[in-house]
This record gives sequence, structure tokens and C-alpha cells, in this order.
Amino acid sequence: MAFLALLPILTVFVLIVLFRWPATKAMPVAFLITCLLAFSIWKAPVLQIAAASIDGLVTAGSILYIILGAILLLNLQQESGAISSIRRSMYLISPDRRVQAIIIAFLFGAFIEASAGFGTPAAVAAPLLVAIGFPGMAAVMVSLIIQSTPVSFGAIGTPILIGVNAGLSGQPEVTGYLASHSLDFATYLYTIGSKVAIIHGITGTLIPLILVMMMTRFFGHKRSWTEGISIWPFALFAGLCFTVPYTLVGIFFGPEFPSLVGSLVGLAIVIPSARKGLLLPKDIWDFPSKDTWPDEWIGQKIEEKDVAKAEVKVFVAWLPYILVAFFLLLSRLWGPLKNMLAGVSLQLTNIFQTSISTSFQPIFLPGFWFFVAVIISFFIQRISFDQAKRATVRSFKTLLGPTIALCFAVPMVKVFINSGVPGGYDKMPVVLASGAAALVGKSWTLFAPAIGALGAFIAGSNTFSNMMFSLFQFTTALKTGAIPGVIVALQAVGGAAGNMICVHNVVAASAVVGLLGREGLLIRKTLIPMTYYILVAALIGFVLQQFISL
Repeated sequence: MAFLALLPILTVFVLIVLFRWPATKAMPVAFLITCLLAFSIWKAPVLQIAAASIDGLVTAGSILYIILGAILLLNLQQESGAISSIRRSMYLISPDRRVQAIIIAFLFGAFIEASAGFGTPAAVAAPLLVAIGFPGMAAVMVSLIIQSTPVSFGAIGTPILIGVNAGLSGQPEVTGYLASHSLDFATYLYTIGSKVAIIHGITGTLIPLILVMMMTRFFGHKRSWTEGISIWPFALFAGLCFTVPYTLVGIFFGPEFPSLVGSLVGLAIVIPSARKGLLLPKDIWDFPSKDTWPDEWIGQKIEEKDVAKAEVKVFVAWLPYILVAFFLLLSRLWGPLKNMLAGVSLQLTNIFQTSISTSFQPIFLPGFWFFVAVIISFFIQRISFDQAKRATVRSFKTLLGPTIALCFAVPMVKVFINSGVPGGYDKMPVVLASGAAALVGKSWTLFAPAIGALGAFIAGSNTFSNMMFSLFQFTTALKTGAIPGVIVALQAVGGAAGNMICVHNVVAASAVVGLLGREGLLIRKTLIPMTYYILVAALIGFVLQQFISL
């Protein structure tokens, strides 16, 4: 049964990663196989499969809403000439592409993740990197690699405060365990968050270095790892500027603000340091000449000849993206505004009289703030009607491919998650995880992060991975003699790392820069840092268990 539960994931992996099918072709096949398994083996009623599919379509609509806003903003920036100003401003900080990737993808991306979560950083960081001259594939790759360390505390701690909370809260196994140790659940949840911060803090410090090494190896003229390693003092410094405050906040103040504080402190220290050349090597690294780039590197082309001749001041050029970040943060932290925005919701409850419900929150989703920034850009950058029309037409054309892919990918995930029936087999993810636990037994500590990553790959979210697997990880820890708090923390860390290869994130990030159809190439590359992440996290978890008891 565990092998059968693995088939949908194997289908996606084989078709996209090995056979190099585009997601637009692979995901319909994977969706069909998942539905057939749910119906014929798991005995899920047709209406339950249909309800899960509708839930998936609504969720896909939410993702496409974000993508459209991000694409439209980028195209307007291109039309107005703001792209040229953004490019110049980054050269003033440093002309070295390695430094630019660390600042925009790692630190600014972490800030967006802290504010909004749910894959938004790639929709913001990737087009900015393309705008300053990165190949589309390189921009997407580095934007996906940072979907790791900040993710567990993204969207103001949602993966812990909602994901782990929903997975463990009120469960008899958990309440019994806490009673025997005289602990209340709220305190225990915070201790899990502190362990997550420690594991991420150690593992994530090397992410900026890994990011630049991947970039120089796959997109450099010499295809060299060492050109990335040569910037190690600055990359390690940037990593520590983020992870030290991140870890301290996670230990002493809880799961809401580690990623937010870490990214802001990191930006405040690293940008001035880069301007002064602190810890930077003498050589300046750049991509090969654009006319030598392979076709697979190239996404949406942003050429000087395509943009308006009018000069846009640097602050005005950056302002739309600054406003997106500000509004996202405000809408997540200011309670009255958050409640008002989240209160506007289009809901479908008990679809086809099942327990499955879904909703669409048009003004709470990050896409709304992209559209606000689009409207503001129209006025402050003096965009003409013809320019706006060209940007809009180009944006909807770009959206066609991801619409097909996501409208099969997300329903597949929802059917997979909702495949269980009362009195029958448990849902596919739990059957799959149970099979893995039975296979490895007492070595579970070393495999726990992989289950978290698998959950994120399936569900497209660290939060949903934690919801699915936190209780399973907890009970498996009890059965194998492991420390439950450490195992659940490894689940959360693995769930964050799995975002690097999640099909939803790869499709969404690729779509923003016009790179659809190259998902397999990207996943093959991001498998490298993801494997590093879950292996190192597992080793840290193994060591942690020797020193703590909860």
C-alpha cells in the first residue's frame, strides 16, 4: 500500500525530472493516476474525489492570482523604464552577481517569506533578478534555494502556529505525553519552535554560500564550484547576519518573528558592508555574455530596446516592490487590518456534502498587493495606456501555461491528501509515511526530515506538510524511542527544505519569468541543496537528542 501511495509522486518525478516532460503535460497524467488510485484502491467515493478536485482548483486560482499580479508588475516596470533604474541601483551596491543574488534572493526573499509565505518570495525575487540581468533559470533556481531557512517561520510563524498546532493540538497521544511531563500545549509548541530555530540556524548559515556555488557551477563561464567558494567570507558573513538574530528570536521570543528580524537585521548589515567591499574578493563575477546563453537559460527577455526612454528615479523604480513588502507586512501584523482583509472570503463549505471545504480570499492574498502596486506604478511612473495594454496582454499570455499545469497539479495534491475514508485505508500520505517508518525503525531520526520534505513536495506548503505529518512524526517518535519534540522539529525543518523542489513553487516561479516547461531541469538542480539540508538537519537532530529530554 505504501508503494501504491508513492505512485503519484513517482509519476511526477519520473515524467518531469527524468523524462523532462513540461508540467503542462506531466501533471494531467499524475492527476489521473491519483484519482484512479483513490477510487479503485482507497475506495474514495467519486463525490469526495470531485470535491477535493474543486478545492484544488480554487487553491490553484489563488496561486494564479499571485502569479498574475507579479507578472503584471514586472511587465509594467519594463514598459516604464524602471527596470533600468533597478539594474543601476544594484550595480551601485556591487556589480558582482554573487553579491546581488545574496542580497535580493536570500535576504530580501527571506523578508518577503517572513511577511507573506506561501511561495511569494520567488514571485518577487525571481523577476527582480531577471530585471538586473540574470538568466531566467538562474533567477528561479536561487529564488527556490532560499525557500528553506526562512520558511518555517514564514507568514509570521504560520507553519508552526497553524501547521504544527493543527497537527498536534487536542490529540490524545500528545495530551497524555504532556500530562506525564507536566507541560501545557502552548509552552510545548514554543519549545518545538525553538528547536526548529536551532536546526535551521545551523543548517541555513551555509545557504548563501551554497546558493552562489550552485550559480557559478551551472551558470558561469567556467562552470566552476570554486568561483562560488571564493566568496565564502562574505557569504558566511551574510548567512550569520541572518541566522544569529533569527535563532535568538526563535529561542527567546517564539515563532512569529525569527525570519522577519533575521532578514531585516541581515539587510541592514549586509548592504552597507557590500557597498564598502567588506570581505569581498578582488574579482567580480558575472554571467557569460548574453549571446552565448543556451535557450534553456532564457525566460522572459527584458531588453533595453523594449523599455521606455524616460528615466525613472531609483526610489520611484523600487517603490512598487517596497510597497508590496510593506503592505504584506502590515496586513499580517496589524490585527484590525488583517481581520478585515481575511474577513472577505468566498467560501464553498461541505462540497458535494463531504467534509471538504475551500475558500478564496481576494484581498488577503499577496496577489492583491501586487495589483495595488500596479495601480500605484501606473501613476507614479507615468505609464501610458498603450504601455499598460501591452503589459497586460503579455502578462495574460504568460499565464496560459501555468494555468494548465496548476489546474491539474493542485487538484492532484488535494485528491492525494483527501483519499482516506472512514473504516478503510488512511489517506495516502499517512500510509506512505507509515510504510517508511516500518522500514527504518529506530533510525527514524535520520529520516524524519525527508518525510517533512516529501509532505511539502506533495502539498506545496510547509504548513500543510506539518498539518499532515506532525502527529505521525510524534507517534513514530514514541514508538521508536526518539524524542518527540526533536522529531516534530525535524518534520518542520524538512517541510521547509521541501519547498525547494515543490512543483507548485517551481511552476509559479518559472511562470513569472516566462520559463515554463523547464521544471525538470530546475528540480534536478534544487535537489542538490535540498539533500544537503535534510541530511545536515537529520545529523543535528541526532545530536540534539543526546542532550534534551522533551
